[in-house]
Amino acid sequence: MDDALKALVRVSAALAPGAGAELREALREAEAVAEPEQVEEVLLQSYLFAGYPASLNGFRVWREVSGRAAPEPSGEDRTLWTERGARVCEAVYGGQYRKLRRNIAELHPDMEAWMVTEGYGKVLGRPGLPLATRELCIVALLVGLDAEPQLFSHLRGALNAGASPDQVEATLREAGRSVSADRRSSALEVWRRVRESRRKRRAS
Repeated sequence: MDDALKALVRVSAALAPGAGAELREALREAEAVAEPEQVEEVLLQSYLFAGYPASLNGFRVWREVSGRAAPEPSGEDRTLWTERGARVCEAVYGGQYRKLRRNIAELHPDMEAWMVTEGYGKVLGRPGLPLATRELCIVALLVGLDAEPQLFSHLRGALNAGASPDQVEATLREAGRSVSADRRSSALEVWRRVRESRRKRRAS
């Protein structure tokens, strides 16, 4: 994991609840070694997992640390979000994609549509950050949340998007610095289950 990716992972981990004291330091480090546009993409996508307050606070600190003004609106064609979202969601979930959509639709069909169009089309399918990097940053953020099913999915998603197991493990180490011992232990157990699941699929 190079310095820029490590810095982006640390920013994402510091956006989880309880890690606020580390956010300014993480953003200062990222400002020195990462592309500013990539830092902004990490902050933007965090609202899907940590909510608007965490994302907005991240931007407030980032504007102070970097001295950068807000960019112009992307001006993207919103009609493309659903198609792009389906493509990106399938890349992340692989063979579990259809099952995921059925499961979410059974919880609520509107949520399933939002997941594809807003989550994966509007946000995670944006240009400016490789999908594997997005997934690693999501993993880092989820380590600090009570969201084991989502962590499992995005650990697997990081691998599906092209991240190496070594990069995933480095991400878990970096994120583990910002959380309790119990959270670290839980995240490592989820990672063990992901590896075991992949091993069984390959053996079958």
